[in-house]
Amino acid sequence: MAKTFGFESTADEVLEGVDLSGKRVLVTGVSAGLGVETARALVAHGATVVGTARDLNKARRSLAQAFPQKADNSPVELVEADLASLASVRKAASELLARAKPFDVIIANAGVMACPQGKTKDGFETQFGTNHLGHFVLVNKLVPLLNRGGRIVTLSSAGHRISDVDIEDPNFERTEYQPFTAYGRSKTANILYAVALDAKLKGRGVRATSLHPGGIQTELGRHLTPQLIEQMQARWRSSSGESTLRFKNVPQGSATSVWSGFVAPADAVGGRYSEDCHVCQVNDDAVSRAGVRSYALDSARADALWRKSEEMVGERFPL
Repeated sequence: MAKTFGFESTADEVLEGVDLSGKRVLVTGVSAGLGVETARALVAHGATVVGTARDLNKARRSLAQAFPQKADNSPVELVEADLASLASVRKAASELLARAKPFDVIIANAGVMACPQGKTKDGFETQFGTNHLGHFVLVNKLVPLLNRGGRIVTLSSAGHRISDVDIEDPNFERTEYQPFTAYGRSKTANILYAVALDAKLKGRGVRATSLHPGGIQTELGRHLTPQLIEQMQARWRSSSGESTLRFKNVPQGSATSVWSGFVAPADAVGGRYSEDCHVCQVNDDAVSRAGVRSYALDSARADALWRKSEEMVGERFPL
């Protein structure tokens, strides 16, 4: 009988009894929080992990804490990649392609949240550019390295319910900038990217999926001002005025990533969105805190975003 996991499950509990020996995994954002814990759990269960980070020294310090017995020789191989710079992303992809070592799973974990209005090094709105376009280029370039049966796991968020993508104005050139609106757009883009990627790759035995890891108090929230925290809490208040927002710890926050990548049936998660280690149903109730919005799973919308993303990064990916 298959085990059932939920809100409180941890990555180690999800992977209990799972032997990942021989599996090679790429995890982006291994300098803090979920990226470090995801890498730790995967290594603990036998996987070989390659991690990317913008700041390699910070990643080394974080990984030394995660692997205290191996502090001087971390089991995680590091590659520098700043998702807010396409030059950095392309350099990292070129390094990995040159090594020609295949991957079984890619976990697109890195990201930023609700930051002040700004631009990436390529002139894109910071959250859309970092959370979506950086991964769009990196993952697409690494697709040739994926083994048949491989998976691409993209971390999105329940924040996708805040806003659909705006394909006509992705950089807020004609729209008033709101930190959470920008975050919602980028997280919807993460889901739509997985939808398009899954459709393009499932014929060769590779599946793509997206997920909400849960509300976790990590460095991701470093830009949250008291005003933004109040806005976030307001979105999660019930009709009685009580907050329904529940936080997970980091091991719990990593659970759905490893569940989606290694435990859930590929056909169940391919092209879908999950949270709390289960696939979510479509729910367009504007006041509901559950499910996934239909606009985030719309295949035509996913194709349109793909074309717009290629236009923005100046590169085609005929996968």
